[in-house]
Amino acid sequence: MIAIIDYVAGNVKSVENAVRKLGYETLITSNPEEIRNAEKVIFPGVGEASTAMIYLKSLKLDELIPTLQQPFLGICLGQQLLCDFSEEGNIKCLGIFDLKVEQFPATDIVPHMGWNNLQKMSGQLLDGISEEDDFYFVHSYYCEVGEYTTSECDYILPFSATLQKDNFYGTQFHPEKSGDFGSKILENFLKLK
Repeated sequence: MIAIIDYVAGNVKSVENAVRKLGYETLITSNPEEIRNAEKVIFPGVGEASTAMIYLKSLKLDELIPTLQQPFLGICLGQQLLCDFSEEGNIKCLGIFDLKVEQFPATDIVPHMGWNNLQKMSGQLLDGISEEDDFYFVHSYYCEVGEYTTSECDYILPFSATLQKDNFYGTQFHPEKSGDFGSKILENFLKLK
């Protein structure tokens, strides 16, 4: 069973539909036991960091998530919340990736919204993906580039498009809204052991 964490941050149904389309059973849940016992966990997100963290803390998911051992994928806000700190609401996040989440400087249109490609790619999550393939982004905040960066995107400045540390993975883009290439990313994640 693939657990999709419901933390009132939106976009849960489109992630569920994308995963089910690939032939996997899903469970939308905020129940700690169901999350702990899932084969894999997806942490989607459309929302605001400090509000989402307050909700996670109210359910003690902020304590549970860092202890999980199964493959775990954070999407968009889900990736950002896996970092140390977000400028969005100036909040301490889950601390899995030793990175800060910062607001884009207003030197171009913010939010970064639309299709963009990935550069400097590595890791299993990106198997079968090339630098010509585009993914759908919509965000005003970004994860800085650091040791856990497995691909970058360049919008105003280079930022982490994907991250990985141990069993934790993140995508700043929305694979569930990125057509065939996004489906490939989800499929790669769902096949991880």
